[in-house]
Amino acid sequence: MEALVLSSGGLDSTVCLALAVEKYGPANVLSLSISYGQKHDKELLASANVAAFYGVKHLSLDLGEIFKDSQSSLIQGASEEIPEEAYAEQLKTTAGAPVSTYVPFRNGLFLSSAAALAQSHGCKVVYYGAHADDAAGNAYPDTSVAFHQAMAESIYLGTGKDLTIVAPFIAKTKADVVAEGIRLGVPFALTWSCYNGREKACGVCGTCRDRLAAFQKNGIQDPIEYETLVP
Repeated sequence: MEALVLSSGGLDSTVCLALAVEKYGPANVLSLSISYGQKHDKELLASANVAAFYGVKHLSLDLGEIFKDSQSSLIQGASEEIPEEAYAEQLKTTAGAPVSTYVPFRNGLFLSSAAALAQSHGCKVVYYGAHADDAAGNAYPDTSVAFHQAMAESIYLGTGKDLTIVAPFIAKTKADVVAEGIRLGVPFALTWSCYNGREKACGVCGTCRDRLAAFQKNGIQDPIEYETLVP
């Protein structure tokens, strides 16, 4: 194996997986999905379906116990509902803190777990789909350039300089990610981004709004179904 891809089943990580498959071939790529008690656990099925589409080996990991006491609105059992507004609007009320759907140090744990699994399977690189829009305004601090650089350096050193962490979209927008997905022929219809795990994507949570806007900027329609389409 050459590469492990953190695959949530969402748009960004699926484009990452497509990039890895393009570079290394499906036989040399691992897909890893992580359950952490998220309300939108439909993404786990999406991740498995995407892996099957690309013909890569798929691994799954459960970290739910770590987050069970979190009050992130993304976690099952949390008292707060998932906000139905854009991240820019949410950040107006946080006084510089992350948005309510931020899960405590999630990407740090995901990358550490992925590094251990990757090294066990002989991989030399881990891909993940952090992009600039998520880091804007400190909405998700564990997607920032500074966080990525610190984690990448720590994992490189901690694995005996054996493992590299790659975030190909860290300085790019979600519209850029969609554009790259179009080039690669990514099966967007198989992906799931919505924070509400209902039959259709809600269309009003922060991630739905960002996803819809990214497709609009590329002049194409998102192939998944939505309950609501916000103008």
